[in-house]
Amino acid sequence: MSVSKSASKSLPGKPGQQLHKRPPLRVRLRDNWVMLALMAPGVLFFVGFFYVPMLGNVIAFQDYQPFIGFKESPLVGLANFQELFADPAFWEAVRNTLAFAALQLIFFFPAPLALALLINSLISPRVKKFVQSIVYLPHFISWVLVVALFQQVLGGAGLVSNYLRDNGLSALDVMSDPTTFPLLITGQVIWKDIGWGMIIYLAALANVDQSLYESAAVDGAGRWRRMWHVTLPAVRGVTIMLLVLRLGDVLSVGFEQFLLQRDAVGARAAEVLDTYIYYHGVVYGDWGVGAAAGLVKGVIGALMIWGANKVAHAFGEHGVYSK
Repeated sequence: MSVSKSASKSLPGKPGQQLHKRPPLRVRLRDNWVMLALMAPGVLFFVGFFYVPMLGNVIAFQDYQPFIGFKESPLVGLANFQELFADPAFWEAVRNTLAFAALQLIFFFPAPLALALLINSLISPRVKKFVQSIVYLPHFISWVLVVALFQQVLGGAGLVSNYLRDNGLSALDVMSDPTTFPLLITGQVIWKDIGWGMIIYLAALANVDQSLYESAAVDGAGRWRRMWHVTLPAVRGVTIMLLVLRLGDVLSVGFEQFLLQRDAVGARAAEVLDTYIYYHGVVYGDWGVGAAAGLVKGVIGALMIWGANKVAHAFGEHGVYSK
């Protein structure tokens, strides 16, 4: 990639320091056209499938009817939001969403880092690649198969229940028990995505300067002290960036996973914001209230990213964007 030559002159009163003038836009476009061409498909994808559909949020302020469209549907102001906030089922979905998000944040978020540290400590490259391949695979399995697999193991007619019956004990049906449903959901997420979440941490660990470990070992640092003073500081920036992104997406706890298991445990245990929006907007045809719930969820997510990024800056990290 060529770099354009920029005009420069000395700073006033500081002859030794050069003031670099930013090249014109056409020069920067010409110099970086390869990178811009590579970025174009991704930008078009996000614009077409993420930003343009955001215009549909206008139905949150309408009595929207799909058969007459946006233009003919009457505006109702904030009536959909008033109906939404007066609905007890919405607040129940909010409570369930926050509870599931807290469990995933406590148990799932640090799990990929722990697994990356464990795999990174393996000496044999062959064993390391084998373990990596095994833990990646569940990510590519659909939620339908994941739920079916758990049903075959933990359901009322699953392997665990059959084993308990054969030994004269009561069967254990975890799949339809509302009290254990939060732990079941968290366990499924960890089983499915811990390997995928580990990739970024392994990339960060691969960039750690090995001379730091050697210097620490010469100074008498054991394995745990090397991990505490060398490894963890090296992945702190990545961890904070992922935490910021996770907080921004904290209200999205898994639509398909909950939709597939909602009927087994009941709506009171499994209704989250995503399923609330689906049932009210699509199933019940209350499009305005469903869109209002989605808009509230998006605004809260944006505020969470902004707040978490401010906290990251306060700790001296870049976060997802710089100051």
